[in-house]
Amino acid sequence: MYKSIIRPLFFLFDPEKVHHFTFLLIKYISKIPGVTSIFKKLYVINDKKLERNLFGLTFKNPVGLAAGFDKNAVLYNELANFGFGFIEIGTVTPTAQKGNPKKRVFRLKADNGLINRMGFNNNGVKEVVKQLKKNKGNVLIGGNIGKNTATMPDGYTEDYVACFSKLHPYVDYFVLNVSCPNVSSHAKLNDKDYLFELISEVQKVNTTFSEQKPILLKIAPDLNKLQLDEIIELVAETKIDGVIASNTSINKKGLIASEDKLTKIGHGGLSGKPIKDRSTAIINYLAQKSNKAFPIIGVGGIHSAEDALEKLNAGADLVQIYTGFIYEGPSLIKKINKAILEQE
Repeated sequence: MYKSIIRPLFFLFDPEKVHHFTFLLIKYISKIPGVTSIFKKLYVINDKKLERNLFGLTFKNPVGLAAGFDKNAVLYNELANFGFGFIEIGTVTPTAQKGNPKKRVFRLKADNGLINRMGFNNNGVKEVVKQLKKNKGNVLIGGNIGKNTATMPDGYTEDYVACFSKLHPYVDYFVLNVSCPNVSSHAKLNDKDYLFELISEVQKVNTTFSEQKPILLKIAPDLNKLQLDEIIELVAETKIDGVIASNTSINKKGLIASEDKLTKIGHGGLSGKPIKDRSTAIINYLAQKSNKAFPIIGVGGIHSAEDALEKLNAGADLVQIYTGFIYEGPSLIKKINKAILEQE
């Protein structure tokens, strides 16, 4: 029903407007008595064999929702009814910001992909905390944090620390987003020495809380082997809890979409099917080269159960979906979990 009726209808309209409409639709439908139970019956699989224990947390299943979908933590309680094992909110910045000018999300239907240049649009950490206080505790929540666009390089760490401190009581793990191609970084966020400094400062703040939260680093799919080796060294040196591979890509080679269309769209991060193999290759390299020294969350181009299994077999411990969720619908979560059970 989703792919035959709902998706074709949604795809007639602007992607960002459809996104907001879908949020309202799910929010209000979920308030109808009995609807939540129907969603759970349709999409949720409860099986102990799906549980995964990583960095001190127990995930009900290995399939999560990637950051960028529920930026402001307004729908995570309802989204939990679709069977996710964890949901990552954000990217959250210290203060609210509008992000880049619209239009900033573009579908590549023939490629099963998206290009976005949202630019960390969000309501700011204070508003996100208000939403997280409504948590019903049905799913693990990750907090994906970043810097404000206007922040100068000497203030980057302060931005991350501010978000980390305020979100700490309300999320189960953290992700340092240093790899988004849609925000100004002045190249500093790609520098290993600065990343060591950033991670160390955030870890220092973590120790001031009675309960420490896991911290992960989200990396780009465009890193070369030398850069990936530096990530492996960085994880070993800082003892950070894990890596998310990967973010959206700036590499748009090999797409079905015409050069003319891509030129009209302009810059932005590519997600979906076109980056599937790139992100899987990075997962495999990190896992093999490090001798599986740290947990990896695999994300990028998962549009089927087979895509998810490919990432898990390459070395990922958990997977996340985003563009695949938009193209394939909520049944994708159940399909992946069923396939995982069949493989075990």
